[in-house]
Amino acid sequence: MSDLKQELREKIELVIDPSRNRTLLEANAIKHLGIDQETMTVVMIIEVGVKNNEFTSKITRAIAKIVKLEYGLNGLSIEYEQARVEAIKKAVKVIAIASGKGGVGKSTVTANLAYALTSLGKKVGIVDADIYGANMPKILDLTVVELDGDESGKIYPIKKDGIEVVSTAFLMDEDKALMWRGPMLGKLLKVFFEDTIWDPELDYLLIDLPPGTGDVMMDVKTYVPDVKLLLVTTPHPSASHIAIKAGFGARELKEEVFGVIENMSYYEIDGLKHFIFGEGGGKAVAEKLGVPFIGQIPIARPKSGHHSIYQSTEYVGILYLSLARNVIQLVA
Repeated sequence: MSDLKQELREKIELVIDPSRNRTLLEANAIKHLGIDQETMTVVMIIEVGVKNNEFTSKITRAIAKIVKLEYGLNGLSIEYEQARVEAIKKAVKVIAIASGKGGVGKSTVTANLAYALTSLGKKVGIVDADIYGANMPKILDLTVVELDGDESGKIYPIKKDGIEVVSTAFLMDEDKALMWRGPMLGKLLKVFFEDTIWDPELDYLLIDLPPGTGDVMMDVKTYVPDVKLLLVTTPHPSASHIAIKAGFGARELKEEVFGVIENMSYYEIDGLKHFIFGEGGGKAVAEKLGVPFIGQIPIARPKSGHHSIYQSTEYVGILYLSLARNVIQLVA
């Protein structure tokens, strides 16, 4: 049976994935090939460049000819998986930072998590995909400039303190509101994921999503099918309630929610914690979704004088370092 499997693999590897115009061997696309000895059915998992019926049907027909006509086996079962875009290497851990509603500090959490991961020796990129409310350049004190590109039209991200950043803010007038609908948003995401020249040594790519479960969250999976979601909420019931909905919505899209962060958890004065927005919202979200509750971030002004970014030596900065270590373990 092992000889038969090897012969089949060698034949099937020559089948072309029309979405890539490459053989399955060239694309290293066969993730599993087995033969059910009772039913003599070939069972496969194949990664494709574009997962749609037009392309997968062609691949299935080509493989079925080999399996049934050439080798006389009874059946064929193929599960297709969407591949990542080639611009984002497979070793990169892609984490989308999500929330149920706006105003919970999702973008600030994204930025500080990026700094914490960098402090731990990781190379980090940020996609500011909160398209209608892109404010990562403001949070990072970046000057909005036209992005440099290469001869093919691809763009280079801006770098700040070793962190690579792309944002809608770099692609349009600073004070102009974005008035785009779904299909145009998809084109913008293509720029971020396919047409950006990311550092090939990147360890983590953080995606700052818009609030809720709209087009952007759905489209991100097209480019990075194995994206993992980190939910941000505040303790307030209105925020945590919507965060739970966002978590279940992500699961309907087959996106993995791996943890919950509670931001604005409390305000501390002289060692006494004041729970301005209530208590327990983050834990409630984590329990409802059955995922780890990985940290609380209090309300505090950065001692460095920066408006949003905490140094790794101050209290909140140390909390972010702990949070970053948890993230590293959970997405390993």
